[in-house]
Amino acid sequence: MKLSKALLIVFSVLLLDQISKIYIKLNYQLASNSNDAILDWGKFKLVFYENAGAAWGTEIPGDYGKIILVVFRIFAVMGIGYWLWSSIKKHSHKILIICISLILAGAIGNIIDSVFYGVLFSDSYHGVAEFLPEEGGYAPIFYGKVVDMLYFPLFDGTFPSWIPGIGGNKFTFFNAVFNIADSAITIGVILLLLFSKKAFPKN
Repeated sequence: MKLSKALLIVFSVLLLDQISKIYIKLNYQLASNSNDAILDWGKFKLVFYENAGAAWGTEIPGDYGKIILVVFRIFAVMGIGYWLWSSIKKHSHKILIICISLILAGAIGNIIDSVFYGVLFSDSYHGVAEFLPEEGGYAPIFYGKVVDMLYFPLFDGTFPSWIPGIGGNKFTFFNAVFNIADSAITIGVILLLLFSKKAFPKN
């Protein structure tokens, strides 16, 4: 697989990711809970959240926690980018190159939010955000938040009463809110696992 085709995958995912995030950011206010859905199609909901940290909303504490996370992501992207280039140069299997391209695109997509969105947009707490507001963005560079909007609560249930501590409590299976970049990373990893023998031949 040629580098041009791999870059086309990366660019296409990035374009879809950023268009969806910017559209949500410039047209809707942050949701206070999952009931504030922009769209509600049964098990699929479109809900505007922002994620200040890593996966599942995890944050590194301290004033420099956010910068550490962003710098780590940038180095990770550099490593993934080298992996893609090296795999193409070695004429690796097509499935491996596609998977790396998806993972790279997803990683870059979320880095763009973290690095630039704080400077480019006003906050979404007090109303719909503005692009390049006169008073400046909602955060300094490297302190932006990742825009999430896809929500698939697959199953709602109640823990059995006999489970200590949580018995009787309600729960939702797969209650994460994510975006197209996250989806690309997940799909890339899943495909690597499913087609690992083709992606990583013994020779």
